[in-house]
Amino acid sequence: SDGTADQLFLSLRLAAIENHLGQIKDPLPIILDDILIQYDDERSVAALDCLAKLSEKTQVIMFTHHRHIGDLIEKCQRKESIFFQEMPQPTTA
Repeated sequence: SDGTADQLFLSLRLAAIENHLGQIKDPLPIILDDILIQYDDERSVAALDCLAKLSEKTQVIMFTHHRHIGDLIEKCQRKESIFFQEMPQPTTA
């Protein structure tokens, strides 16, 4: 499925990033955009925990337009390491 392929791709990307971080002195931030779009809630929580762990080594910034991701942070083991900022919705005139 697309979700399984996305999860495999993310795990390979995270492994490559972890490997790279071990070889450099000044890490650059990691910026991700809607990487959990094909994930179910349980797998999203697991991915958020992995990203929180990665944030111990470098800054991780993740953008999403899925509001429920903010709710899933409460289920994370490392939720204290996650800062969630929700942008206000534009008003229509």
